[in-house]
Amino acid sequence: MPRAGLTTDRLVEAAADLADEVGFENVTVSALARQFGVKDASMYSHVKSVRELRERIALLAAGEMIDRIAAAVAGRAGKDALVAFAGAYREYALERPGRYRATHLQLDPAVAAESDAGRRTAEVTYGMLRAYGLSEPDLTDAVRLLRSTFHGYCHLESIGGFGAPRDVQASWERALDALHVALEHWPRTKDGDHE
Repeated sequence: MPRAGLTTDRLVEAAADLADEVGFENVTVSALARQFGVKDASMYSHVKSVRELRERIALLAAGEMIDRIAAAVAGRAGKDALVAFAGAYREYALERPGRYRATHLQLDPAVAAESDAGRRTAEVTYGMLRAYGLSEPDLTDAVRLLRSTFHGYCHLESIGGFGAPRDVQASWERALDALHVALEHWPRTKDGDHE
């Protein structure tokens, strides 16, 4: 029987907080049960498995992240939107490391298909890039470039991977300048072939 006051939403929020504290990979049903002072069995009336718990953390985090990004890019276009998008992405990744790690969980296709956060992420990201005059398949290629650049930079920054004396913020700004130039001068494709 579920414990009074415990809801799935409350448990997922607590699990997301725990992920930020101890790392996403260390979130378990047992660790969450201990936090609430209940037996593991009590948790299974809210989530079926650690996999489901982690998927719910991933969906929560993806929603939080895209809400932050969407608010940052609202009313902006071109480089202003790119810088706002990137800044909100980086801020979330560094402030919420466990949640951010959760956004990279490979979701079951059925779960992903039902995700409002996934749909909104695509809308905001592709909308920002359309201001550069991109269409498919270039849009997908540009999304992959941005995601890998942002993720790689945030990951290296979070582990202290930038050892040179150059200011990390200055390098970030130069990287965004370079991405803006790349997007403005994107090598266009026609029917999948480079022109």
